[in-house]
This record gives sequence, structure tokens and C-alpha cells, in this order.
Amino acid sequence: MLPFAVLLGFLAVQNLAPLPARVDFPLRVVALAAVLVLYSRPVIELKPRHLLTSLALGVAVFAIWVAPDLLFPHYRQHWLFQNALMETAKNTLAAGLRHDPFVLTFRVLRAVIIVPIVEELFWRGWLMRWLVAADFRKVPLGTYAPLSFWITALLFASEHGPYWDVGLLAGILYNCWAIRTKSLADCILAHAVTNATLCAWVILAGRWEYWL
Repeated sequence: MLPFAVLLGFLAVQNLAPLPARVDFPLRVVALAAVLVLYSRPVIELKPRHLLTSLALGVAVFAIWVAPDLLFPHYRQHWLFQNALMETAKNTLAAGLRHDPFVLTFRVLRAVIIVPIVEELFWRGWLMRWLVAADFRKVPLGTYAPLSFWITALLFASEHGPYWDVGLLAGILYNCWAIRTKSLADCILAHAVTNATLCAWVILAGRWEYWL
């Protein structure tokens, strides 16, 4: 839980007292990496058991993420996705920083390496098990319980604001993969591949709105 709390803490601080991107981005990466290495390393599994399938799942989730906006150009402008609760699908990275190698490097490192580990520890590693039993360590990773499955998927979706619909589908698929593989490493890998392909799409296609 601690890495996820630190991640949320950075978001709160950034909303209250924004730091320059060239300070904020590396600070987040270094701080979260330190927490993961010094505190969470004993519970982080990094050897996937289903390498190719996890890679394929990550690419599939990326395709699901961008498909609605490609097929229906004004899809994301519907009030179901952009409203006072979900906010607006717009990029928070200033135009002048979109070609800054230093900023982009740390933004990608955070998305591809740090976030998948932090989020999979929290969503699939902890919450999905804690909702089954308070002493979650006695609940095997990937245990299926309907209430736990759907609450985790819905909360994961809510985390993604105006992209909650594709976030819900991603959460369902990641949950299913946790149940199928019983492996946190495979969930981390799939999540990392999704984020990596999305980062490439954002930078190469100029679809900066995906970086909220």
C-alpha cells in the first residue's frame, strides 16, 4: 500500500503546489523507486511465467484504450466521459516540454516501470485480496471472488478519469490475468507493455491528451 500512497501524495502536492516538470518528474521517479527497492522489494515478483501472453495482453489493452477515439473521433467529448466528476481529457504537459528529452525520459520511466509495479502491488496484490479477507496474506494471489473482482475493476476505472470506460475494460482484463496466472509479475509485465505502447503512441502520434 505504501508506494501507492506515496504516488497519491505526489498528485496531491502537485495540485496544491505545482513543481516545475524538470523537478517534479525525476523526483517522483527517484522517490517511488526508492520506496519500491527499500520497502516493497520482498513482495515484488519480477519473473513472469507467461511471457509472450503477458506481452500480447499488454498490446491488446493498448488497442482497446485507443480504439474508441480512432473509430469515433468525437467519442471522448460525450458528457459521460468529460464532466465535473471525471474532468476533461487534456494533456497536463506544457507544449514547450513535449520535445524536452529530459522531461520525456522521466515521464516514460514513470509510466512504464514505476506505475505498473506500484499499481499492481496495490490493485491486484493487495486490494483484490483484502476485499476477500482482512488478513490478505492468507488469500492466494489471483483468488476469485465476485465482489472483490468488480470493486477492484470499478475503482481501477475511476482512477482513469475521462478514460474510465477503457479503464474498466483494462481492469477487468488485468484482474482476469491475475486469476489465470496467479502471478504478480505477469500482471506487472502486461501493465508495463500497455503503458509503453501508449507512451509511444502519445509521443509519435502527438496524442498528448492520453497523458492526464
